[in-house]
Amino acid sequence: MRIDQIALLPTYVAAATAVLALLVDLLVPGRRGAVVGATAFGMIATAATAVGVGLGLGDAGQRTAFCIGPDQCSLVADPAAAAVGAAFAVLALGAVALSLPLLRTGEVPVGEYCFLLACSLTGAVVLGGARDLITLIVALETLTLPLYLLVGIRRGAATGAAAAVTFFVVSVVSTAVALLGAALVYTATGGVHLADISHAGASAPQLQPLLKVGMVLLLAGLAFKVAAVPAHAWAPATYDGAPLPVAAYLSTASKLGGVVALLLVGVLAGGPVLATSGLTLAVLAVLSMTVGNLVALRQRRMVRLLAWSSVAQAGYLLAPLGALLASGGRTPDAIGLVVAATVAYALFYVVLEFSAFSAVVAVRGSADGGDVADYRGLARRSPWLAAVLVIALTGLAGLPPGLAGLFAKVAVVRALLGGDAAWLAVVVALNAVIGLAYYVRVVATLFAAPAAVAAPDAAVPAVQVASGHPAGARVRVGWPVGVAVGVAAVLAVLLGFAPQGVLELAAFFR
Repeated sequence: MRIDQIALLPTYVAAATAVLALLVDLLVPGRRGAVVGATAFGMIATAATAVGVGLGLGDAGQRTAFCIGPDQCSLVADPAAAAVGAAFAVLALGAVALSLPLLRTGEVPVGEYCFLLACSLTGAVVLGGARDLITLIVALETLTLPLYLLVGIRRGAATGAAAAVTFFVVSVVSTAVALLGAALVYTATGGVHLADISHAGASAPQLQPLLKVGMVLLLAGLAFKVAAVPAHAWAPATYDGAPLPVAAYLSTASKLGGVVALLLVGVLAGGPVLATSGLTLAVLAVLSMTVGNLVALRQRRMVRLLAWSSVAQAGYLLAPLGALLASGGRTPDAIGLVVAATVAYALFYVVLEFSAFSAVVAVRGSADGGDVADYRGLARRSPWLAAVLVIALTGLAGLPPGLAGLFAKVAVVRALLGGDAAWLAVVVALNAVIGLAYYVRVVATLFAAPAAVAAPDAAVPAVQVASGHPAGARVRVGWPVGVAVGVAAVLAVLLGFAPQGVLELAAFFR
């Protein structure tokens, strides 16, 4: 078995970051800043190593590890894997920055918190280069398992514990479904490497019915990671019960990880059953878009609204892959187009969703997102935070000035039309219109006049806004959170005005 240690460097650095966080917490007890600093340094090193490995691939274009044959490698380091690893490292670093106010309160053990976040990052780095079902599922579970603990890590928080249990139970069921699907795929093809699955399915037509059932179950189980219907019920309760920085990381990293896994299984391993993969993903996309948007219309809590919006966004993410069900969507050019559109939308979504959550953290703190009404008049109290929320929400809706979301939806529709799936493009357009209602409602709330709260004693006027800040008082933001919000907002604006760069980056995944 051939092992290229250079290909494994980003994984080594990410795993070392987790160990470093525990060691610093053990050797320097009570020094939260030292633990956070060591963790942040490790995450920066992980991103730099992933980029360095990606840039140093040379003419070969990739490095491989754990190979038993020419096309039978469990791990591949290529530009796509480097981009995925760097993206996850940046997300984890952003989550650490947003978590600093929470860590200062002592509600959360800092060593364990940073250790779990770095462990999740380790699984995410491996996921980008996974090329067999065993490595893929283990990496995805390594990404997800620490999040169960992070959701309920606050001491004495009953809502967090309930959210963690909900997340865990649904995840166990979904993982069992995915493992059953993987077992059926192995039974039908005799291999676990993605290339072997594709080739074996083509050479054994009599086993295609079993392979199709296995692929449907595998894709349905992996859909849990992107909170796609019907594996979506965990998202609203989990996001709302988790600390807001954890919810920010969970809503972006888990979604990105799920998209990578679905691309690898649905496209790379799909082979002769691409039509089955396309039909499964098309059904999931339609259900997710429709259910997510309709339920989001009735939400009054900010985080739950973002959670149901995330369910709808999962539908938009999966929609381009639904073009695989049509014969015109299974040509090499069409497959490259739908994969690029999916990756581009995922990158746009991650930046916009993280921007929205970071602004919520800046306004509300780390514990609770509050009601939508609590943000009434935010444009007067903190214009720059309101501007970040406007960019993020309008981007998710696909409206200017959130041009990133607009270009992302155009890329999705273009991919569907290019893959002869015009009916799915119409569904995407209709759901985008439905989604406007709740996004515009939240944006309008930001610019509405603050509500007056009657004082208990009529002689002492106490006009306050719903969130508890005195009327006209500006929201104060610590510098780590402010940096995270600012960087996310700048990225959202830059991506909106330079979408071609994202599409070129997405070309690595073709």
